[in-house]
Amino acid sequence: MESNGASLTPEQARAALADTDRVRISATALTATPWPTWFFLTLTLYTAALPVILGGIMADRDWLLPRPAWMATLLAITALYAALFSVAAKAWRERTGVALRMDVLPKRATLPLMIGLPLLLVGGPYAFHATGRPAWLIAAALLGAAVSVGFHLTFVRLHRRTA
Repeated sequence: MESNGASLTPEQARAALADTDRVRISATALTATPWPTWFFLTLTLYTAALPVILGGIMADRDWLLPRPAWMATLLAITALYAALFSVAAKAWRERTGVALRMDVLPKRATLPLMIGLPLLLVGGPYAFHATGRPAWLIAAALLGAAVSVGFHLTFVRLHRRTA
């Protein structure tokens, strides 16, 4: 490889490779940076509300609200969440030049999230439906919020370690 008509020395080649590696590590750190705080709070509230709303939908009879009101609430918060997700992703892309990506995060952190969180968010409403005890919904909502906070803190720590 030539640069300005002259060959690179082995030291220059190693330095260029090291610079390339630093850029790759920096880009990985940027994509692993946690959500903006406002979106982290939105995500946590959505995660906490979902078991209660699903419990209302799955209840044998009207529970606190009529079933159509629960359905409307689910549709409204899901649409709001999707819109805010879009805004957060666009703002992140504009600020960093890098798209939000989950594939750069360690599988040991994301795999339990992808398996466990849906089970938690749907399991609480099913347990409520089977027993009629709203404590299942409250527990699922609190655990879902705790998982959201825990993963946010994990991503913060990951970003600090790689930055």
